[in-house]
Amino acid sequence: MTDLIRQGALFLMSEKCYDNYFLEHNFLDVPCFKALLSKGLGLGIIAGSVLVKVPQVLKILNSKSGEGINIVGVMLDLLAISFHLSYNFMHGYPFSAWGDSTFLAFQTVTIAVLVLFFNGRKAQSGLFLVGYVVLMYVLNSGLTPMSVLFTIQSCNIPILLVGKLSQAYTNYQAGSTGQLSAATVIMLFAGSVARIFTSIQETGDFMIILTFIVSTFANSVIVGQLIYYWNKPAGAKVKDSKTKKTKTKKDD
Repeated sequence: MTDLIRQGALFLMSEKCYDNYFLEHNFLDVPCFKALLSKGLGLGIIAGSVLVKVPQVLKILNSKSGEGINIVGVMLDLLAISFHLSYNFMHGYPFSAWGDSTFLAFQTVTIAVLVLFFNGRKAQSGLFLVGYVVLMYVLNSGLTPMSVLFTIQSCNIPILLVGKLSQAYTNYQAGSTGQLSAATVIMLFAGSVARIFTSIQETGDFMIILTFIVSTFANSVIVGQLIYYWNKPAGAKVKDSKTKKTKTKKDD
């Protein structure tokens, strides 16, 4: 039983921290506390990522519509997630530092395929899925040099900004957040904030840390719009604009 507890504890902490906590009862060790907190947060984020975009997927399926969802933004988001996943995987960083990207990639590609499908581009949705599978094989099979992976990871910053801000612009034009799921948007924001800390602790990779800082900023813009446009139907701004034009013509 003791060995089982020790193995479980060593999954969350180093042997040095295990000795500090369980043998020396030194519970005030700051580096060990930060490492344990980071590992716990990382695993929590991974657990949450299994379902983080499911509300968004269900919302699209139930409405049979991708209205209000910027497909370019979704695809750029998918690229950023996939590049991040491959960069971390090929570097051999702990799974707790990037494992959520695996589930986010799967859910994001599902959203992209559904949006294309319900927008009447059924053949393109199938081709897109096949192309994505091929891309992931090339990135994670060792065919792509590490120098190239570093370059595409650095590209994540502008990709994230363009992807998220294009969605923000779509929201602004529509005067609502359309089929965006509030639960998904909020969880993505919380996850990106937590990932800043876990990336500092578990990788120390400046490029990854900077990427999550940018991701947090971009996600905060969407969260702000979600609050501002709360309960406003899709296309509300467009409808208001048409109503004003009709009134103006009648007055004339």
